[in-house]
Order: sequence, then C-alpha cells, then structure tokens
Amino acid sequence: MMLKGKTALITGSTSGIGLGIACKLAEAGAQVMLNGFGDVDAAIERVSAHGTRVLHHSADVSDADQIADLVSRTERDLGSVDVLVNNAGIQHVAPIESFPVERWDSIIAVNLSSAFHTIRLALPGMRERNWGRIINVASVHGLVASAQKAAYVAAKHGLVGLTKTVALETATTGVTCNALCPGWVLTPLVQQQIDSKAQAHGDPSRATRELLMEKQPSLDFVTPEQLGELAVFLCSDAARQVRGVAWNVDGGWLAQ
Repeated sequence: MMLKGKTALITGSTSGIGLGIACKLAEAGAQVMLNGFGDVDAAIERVSAHGTRVLHHSADVSDADQIADLVSRTERDLGSVDVLVNNAGIQHVAPIESFPVERWDSIIAVNLSSAFHTIRLALPGMRERNWGRIINVASVHGLVASAQKAAYVAAKHGLVGLTKTVALETATTGVTCNALCPGWVLTPLVQQQIDSKAQAHGDPSRATRELLMEKQPSLDFVTPEQLGELAVFLCSDAARQVRGVAWNVDGGWLAQ
C-alpha cells in the first residue's frame, strides 16, 4: 500500500494501457480518477475491486477547458493530484501527402497538448507538497519512426521531449517526470491494425504474428499490467532519481 493517501489521475483509463495502470496504482493504495469513454461502469468496478476510492470524469482531453475541469474536480473531490499519468491517445495511418489535416490536429491535441495542459495544472500542487510523479505514456514511436504514422510519431517524440523538459524544471524537487515507451500492446488501437491485416488473408492469428514479426523480436505483446507495475516502481522512493527517462518496454524492438 505504498501509495495509500495519494491520488492518481490517469487520462484515457477506461480500457487498455490506462486501465491496466489504474488497477496497479489502486492495488498500491492510490485513490484513482479515471478518464475516458466506453464502458465506464466496468472500468470503475475493476479498479475499485482493489479497495480504493475511484471516480470518473468524461473530459475530452482535446479540449483545454475540459482538462482544467478534470484536474480541478480531481483536486476538489479526491484532495490532490499526486500521480499524473498522461495516457490518452488516438491514431491514424496514412501517407503524409494524404494525411487529413483535421486528423493531424486531433492527434497532436490528444497525444501531446493534453499532457502539457494536465502537467501545467497539476504541477503547482505537486510543488507545494514537494512530492509528485508524472508519467507520460509515450511509445517506442517516441524514439523511432514508422511509415504512415506522421502525427502519432511526431506527437510521441514531442511527449518524450516534454518529459525531459519537465524533469529538468523539477530536478531539485520531490517531483519526478518520466515516460513509458511501450512497443506493441494489445490495445483497441493495435487490434484495429491486426483486423486490417486479417482482412487481407482471413487469418487473425497469422495477422497477429506478422504484426509482431515486423518490429518486436519477442513475438509477444507487452501487457497493460506490466506497464502498470513499472508505473508503480516509478512512484516508489527507489525511483526518486529516475528523472527524464524514456523507458522502452518493447520486446527488443529498439535492440535491433
């Protein structure tokens, strides 16, 4: 119960990576503010099963005013924002010359600008308490690129840069800022890519293997629970001097 008495705010946390991280932080004792769409009741039930208080806010994190309400509501209803996990993300795949401008704008807003807004709003309270953990869920695409993912790659590279800047600005405080850079995780976004491949030859298992073989030598998905365990470690005192790190969890992707 290392995080008992602390509050975690996780964007994009009603499914996938965000929900896995939320569960692990709750297991460590933190109160949790969930954010996102989809099956909210199921997400609340899953996280609250760990015996901690769980709330949900439906803010659209592409909107700065809704983000402000998300942070202020968390501070008002749960007392503080001690652990901030910026996980919300969307994707679109297309060649850059035909990449829809509106999709570029929305991906940058959700995947990058939302983290800027949550951090700028949560950081004053963390500084005042001289304790805080900011964890930005970037991607291996924050460190290397793939074709036809211009907006996603740009946003995730930007998120890694933002992480380093915040780490430097908080270096003499009890606040740390780091990024997680997962490879393939079987989330709804990745499932869409598997489904697209499966349509070509009608074999989902083959499509899954082909997706993994392209990039991830382990031929196995990273799990949300593994990322949650790493987030808990980054909240621990053992990680007090882990600052500005882009921690790749990628089954060997970047080792090639």
